[in-house]
Amino acid sequence: MISASQIAEHMEVIAADGIHVGTVDHMDGESRIKLTKNNSDDGRHHLIPIDWVARVDAHVHLTKNSDEVRSQWSSFN
Repeated sequence: MISASQIAEHMEVIAADGIHVGTVDHMDGESRIKLTKNNSDDGRHHLIPIDWVARVDAHVHLTKNSDEVRSQWSSFN
């Protein structure tokens, strides 16, 4: 199981299909990752649940492909 303490600011987030989907801004509590809006295609913050994380090394690797991530994440300014 992935712990919030394994995820650090500025880590690259990579979908299961190898596509970059964002950069960690910070953890939003213990269960959600807030992505930066700086490198977001739509200029908005996005939240993804930690349950989507497959593993963490130098990057955060997700279990969902990039299309699934983008269609299911929460978005806000």
